Amino acid sequence: MRIGVPAEIKNNEFRVAITPSGVHALTRRGHEVTVQAGAGAGSGIDDGEYAAAGAAIGDDVEALWADSEMILKVKEPVESEYRFLRPGLVLFTYLHLAADRPLTEELLARRVTSIAYETVATDAGALPLLAPMSEIAGRLAAQVGADCLLRPHGGAGVLLGGAAGVRRGDVVVLGGGTAGLAAARVSAGMGADVTVFDVAPARMRHIEEVTGGAIRTRLSTELDVARACAGADLVIGAVLVPGARTPRLVTREMVRAMRPGSVLVDIAIDQGGCFEDSRPTTHSEPTFEVEGSIFYCVANMPGAVPHTSTYALTNATLTYALALADDGWRGACRARAELGRGLSTHDGVLYTEGVGRALGLETADAAALLA
Repeated sequence: MRIGVPAEIKNNEFRVAITPSGVHALTRRGHEVTVQAGAGAGSGIDDGEYAAAGAAIGDDVEALWADSEMILKVKEPVESEYRFLRPGLVLFTYLHLAADRPLTEELLARRVTSIAYETVATDAGALPLLAPMSEIAGRLAAQVGADCLLRPHGGAGVLLGGAAGVRRGDVVVLGGGTAGLAAARVSAGMGADVTVFDVAPARMRHIEEVTGGAIRTRLSTELDVARACAGADLVIGAVLVPGARTPRLVTREMVRAMRPGSVLVDIAIDQGGCFEDSRPTTHSEPTFEVEGSIFYCVANMPGAVPHTSTYALTNATLTYALALADDGWRGACRARAELGRGLSTHDGVLYTEGVGRALGLETADAAALLA
């Protein structure tokens, strides 16, 4: 199979979809890999490393897209890349379509076969391709939240770890999944008082067990979330509904009741965000103010640590990229049920139910297509 790896062009996105080791694994099986010149520079990988692993290095991005049977990316295509989409192309990347009607419509109109990293799901409901970026985003959320709390950055001037005789920062994490637990652990490691809200008692029990009770858990109800936010210095939104739009748990009224200079970090912004006033921001302009509080809603948080993120992503995606290349998208999705669940669009049809609900579009059953 001919595989293309274009450079990411989203604002301050420095990750790349594959490492040289991943290229080597593909080329030794007889597949052709073309990496756009400079694609790995932001992750600390130069063209020579890709070439040594067996990749061709291409300067012409239009030719790269046109000549490839499968495109490996990190982030969803942006508007300037829509022209490269075409019938029969296999696109394997993060898509987050529930919050992106224009891209969904383009994928359908151009009859692209797209498979979304974030909806590849095991029988047990685990999300193996989303997990590494969720972990990184969670860890980053605590760091950027602490930074936004600094007075020179507009925050309340609260140190999460406090000091002798001075209260610690109060951190509320909404969602106890991979991202939420990572955020809670780093926040607790900084010395903060941390509470995680979730709706699953088993998950809350797990968090308390693995942290030795250092992180408190609470059942997520509207009233309890509102009360917790009112006393919080930092609120981290880490709620996930796979393939669907994130529910909005923090209203403008709740924010109005928070301390001046408090900070809200919305990890879930890729899926629409879990705060009423959330809107996507970029690494170059990451924050905005609402009712005296600071919102951080960068849609590609792991892009700030591209070296770590690129290697973590390839560790997770390579097995599936090899399957797609070896067996074709249909064969790979038939052989691996979890990959079949990641099928988003094919030949003008939408297959992700959560996206259909969020956008009011009809969906079909991927199982019938793959039977």
